[in-house]
Parts: sequence; structure tokens; C-alpha cells
Amino acid sequence: MIENSLETRERAIVVAVQTPLLSDDDVDEHLTELEELAKTAGADSVARAVQDRRSIDSATYVGKGKAEQIKTIAEAMEATTIIFDDDLSPAQTRNLENAIERKIVDRSSLILDIFAKNARTRAAKTQVELAQLEYLLPRLTRMWTHLSKQYGGVGTKGPGETQIETDRRIVRDRIAKLKKKLAKIETTRETQAANRSGAFNACLVGYTNAGKSTLFNRLADAGALQADKLFATLDSTTRELDAKHLGADVLLSDTVGFIRKLPARLVESFKSTLNEARDADLIIHVVDVSHEYFEDHVRVVEETLKELGAEETPRVVALNKIDLLKDRDRLHYALNRFPDATPLSAARGYGVEKLWERIRDRVEATLVSAEVRLPIHQTKAVADVHRMADVLSTDYGDEIVTIRYRADRKNAGALERILADAAR
Repeated sequence: MIENSLETRERAIVVAVQTPLLSDDDVDEHLTELEELAKTAGADSVARAVQDRRSIDSATYVGKGKAEQIKTIAEAMEATTIIFDDDLSPAQTRNLENAIERKIVDRSSLILDIFAKNARTRAAKTQVELAQLEYLLPRLTRMWTHLSKQYGGVGTKGPGETQIETDRRIVRDRIAKLKKKLAKIETTRETQAANRSGAFNACLVGYTNAGKSTLFNRLADAGALQADKLFATLDSTTRELDAKHLGADVLLSDTVGFIRKLPARLVESFKSTLNEARDADLIIHVVDVSHEYFEDHVRVVEETLKELGAEETPRVVALNKIDLLKDRDRLHYALNRFPDATPLSAARGYGVEKLWERIRDRVEATLVSAEVRLPIHQTKAVADVHRMADVLSTDYGDEIVTIRYRADRKNAGALERILADAAR
């Protein structure tokens, strides 16, 4: 893994293969993002290497000649790490290490490294460790360190077993334990979700570093971590929004950012966290409109939501970071592309009130309107309606009071039971 220290930052070369499906702009964008990932992990990119090929080389990703050229560049630039923009097979990694004689890192291992550094809660640490070990298992044959050394002692090596077989057994056992641990965490999350099932649930999603946590803090006054770096937020955080703004119980969740080529192991491990988006009543898709490739980011997020089964969930698009736009034509272009979007700056508060209105409109569409006729002497039931619902009108007769009200799903269901008991 790439180590991040104040004294020494690693010098890296980022590498990509340009197939016929990728334009020059595509490759430039991918490598720029890879450099940002490397920077977040603790390495500075000192050079780029791109090879134009019809397809990726199955043995060395790039051709052998390109690998030799990368080795020469690495020696000249004193680079210690070579980072590839795609996932490498164990064989490709081994062949590249032999050819270049430098540490080889692929995109998945780089992202896993960043996740491991940013994991804070028990759930996030468990999810990341599981993804790391599942990534590691097929690559153990090339590892020079042995995981069994961490455990040592009696029972860590059976008779006749090779070291690699022991390592594999240790990793598989640990994976099984982590999956059980994650299943318990998932059960707890499901219980928590069931307890808040009556409330309106909104969920922030977006490409990594789009400004979701900043907007979350702006809407929920939550004090979530805000940082201008990739994957600052890994844990799903849920807060109740101010009912005075919305007239109903509304919960808002912040989620881990998406990114292109997000490792499948991470998506699987973080499924319980990402399911916040799948189960939401409203998705607020936060877009960094100041980013040169924001449209591509939107595509990646929408594809990921589709994978999660959330493509039909109602959504609002928030075009964030308008304060960073130097070219106002970009905003006009973005609004033409997404005419129902809300432009705003979460950092400065511009446009946030308009977003509140959009959320309020969605909430109101889910409220239940009803009318109830109660005997006048049922004062407790009348008080319950006033306490649990938005009363639209109250008409008193000689013996009957007629109340028209509007309530969210949770309170509407509770009121139905209370009023049914009162009518007996």
C-alpha cells in the first residue's frame, strides 16, 4: 500500500491504455482523477504514460516495450510506484513487477487504500477490511510477507502445508468472520430503518467530492466531516431535518461518494450503506457543476444507482459549487441539460432555500389527507389529531366535531388506530 507521511511522499507514475473506445479527453480525465486518488493516498504523480492499443495486453497490461520505457522513466524521475488506471490480474502484476522493478499498484488497490485510511466507524472498517481481503486472496502467491506471522504459534500451520496454503486459510477464515460481523451490522441497520419507516427519507448521493457532506451540514446542521478530498465520507449518516421547514418528519442521509470503476468488492461490502439510496423516498443527486467533466460524473452516479435498484426513485438534481464557476455559460449549459435542477452553493448557502422548496414539494406529495367525525366528548382523540397532524379545518356541531387534517405516513397510520379505538 501507499504510505502517507509528512516526511516522505511517494513519487509515482500513472499509466493508462487508450483503446479505440476512449478519446484523448477520456484518457486525460481518467489520469487526472487517478492522480487525485494518488494524492489522497499519499503519492505525487511525476509523470504519465499512455499506450495506444487495440486491447489491453493480457500478460503485462501495456506491451513489453512500453513496460521497459516506464522503467526508464521511473529511474530518471526517481519514481518508486507505478499506478495503473485499471485493475490488474495477479499475473499482470507479477510480470510488471519483474519488468519494471518497482511497486505496482492498480486502481482498485489504490481506492481500497484510501478507504482504509478514511474508515472511522466499526461498520466502515469491517466493510473495507472485507473488500481488501477479497482483493488480496487471489494475489497471495506474489506476496513476500506472510499473514500467518501476525497470528503465529500453535495451530497456524498444519503438517505438510505450504506457507501459501496457510496464508490462504487464514484469509478465508477472516473473510468468513467479517461476513458474519457485517451481517449483524446489516441486521441492526434494517432494524433502525424499520423504526423510521413512517418518516419521509431523503438521501444525498453524488460523485466523490461533489460537496454532499457540505450540503448535508447546511440542511441538517449535522457537523459531518467536510474535506476537499476524495472519499472524505465513508459512513452513512442520518439526521432529522427541521420540521418547521417541511411540515412532516423528514430524515436525511449522507452516503459514500461514487466514482468510475469503483471496485466491485467495495460496492458489495458497502451495499448496506448504499441501500440508503435504494430505500429512500427521494434522492438528492449532488453534482459538482464546476468540474470539467460533470456530465460524465452524472452518468457514473446514475449507472451506480441502477445497479443498486434505485433507478426509479424520485430525485432532485442539485448543481453544486456554482460559486466556483468562472464561466457562467457552463451553468446555462447545465440547466439546459438538466432543466429541473437546482443551482446552489452548499458552502456559501446560495440557492439552498430553493432546494428546501423542492424537498418540501416532494414531501407534501406523500402526505395523507383525511377527514374524521368525532363525538364532541372525545376530547383526547381531538387533541391527538391536533398534536399529530396538520389540521386544515375544524367544524363543531351540537354533538359531532368534523376535522380535516393532513399527516405524514407514520402519524396517519397511528391516528387511524387511535381514532378507530375512539369510535368503539
